[in-house]
Amino acid sequence: MSPFSGSTPRTEEWRHLRLTREDGVATVTLARPDKLNALTFGAYADLRDLLAELSRERSVRALVLAGEGRGFCSGGDVDEIIGATLSMDTAQLLDFNRMTGQVVRAVRECPFPVIAAVHGVAAGAGAVLALAADFRLADPTARFAFLFTRVGLSGGDMGAAYLLPRVVGLGHATRLLMLGEPVRAPEAERIGLISELTDEGAADSRAAELARRLADGPALAYAQTKALLTAELDMPLAASVELDAATQALLMNGEDYAEFHAAFTEKRPPKWQGR
Repeated sequence: MSPFSGSTPRTEEWRHLRLTREDGVATVTLARPDKLNALTFGAYADLRDLLAELSRERSVRALVLAGEGRGFCSGGDVDEIIGATLSMDTAQLLDFNRMTGQVVRAVRECPFPVIAAVHGVAAGAGAVLALAADFRLADPTARFAFLFTRVGLSGGDMGAAYLLPRVVGLGHATRLLMLGEPVRAPEAERIGLISELTDEGAADSRAAELARRLADGPALAYAQTKALLTAELDMPLAASVELDAATQALLMNGEDYAEFHAAFTEKRPPKWQGR
C-alpha cells in the first residue's frame, strides 16, 4: 500500500474495535465479548480503514489481531448483518460483499506481518480473518468453522476459496468450505491451518512475543517477503524468479543489508532500521 495520504487526518478513535500500540507493535482487539465478537457493518469498515491507515503511517512493524472474552470471532452478527441484508437490493449487497473482501485484501497487502491469536470460536468471517493472517497462533480451545454453506451461501466468501486451498490443500479446503464442519485445534495443526498450537490461554501472549520478535527484526525484508508470498501465488516460475531477483537487488542496496555485514564483522547483533 502507498505511504502517501491526502487531507484526511489520522483517526484518533475507532468505535468498533480497540487499538493499542507499543513500540512498533499494534494490537487490534475485537471487543464485543457478549456477542462472541460478532462483526457488524461498522467493524468491517473500521478494520478496512484501520489497516489502510496503519499501512500509510509505516510506524507499525507487526500487528496482532485478537478477540476479547470467550472466543476470537463468531463471524457476522446474525441480527445486525444477516437480518439487514435480507432487505438490501443487489447493488447494496454487492457493496457489502466487496467491503468484506477489501478487509481480507488489506490483511494480505499491508506491509507488516499480521498474527491472529485464536482461542475459542473462529467462525464464518472470523475464520477467514484468521486465515488471511500471516501467522495463526491457536490454543487448544480454538475451533475454526467456515459456515457459509450452512446459511445457504457459497463457501467461497471473502476470498476463502482462494486462500484456504493454498494453506491446507484442495482436499481439506473442499471439505471445510463445502460441509462447514468445525475443525478443532489438534486437527487444525495437523492439516496446517494453524502456525503454532500454544498452551491453553497462551495464544495472546505467544502472539505478543512473536510480534515483538518481528517488530525488532528487518521490517523491510519481512514486508517484501510477505508481498512476494502473496504476489507469487499465481505466477509461473520464470516470473517468480525474476521478481525475486529484482527484489533482492533492491534490498541489497538497503541499509539493513549493509548493517548485517557490519554487525557480523564486528561480532555484534544487527541494529535493524527497516530501510
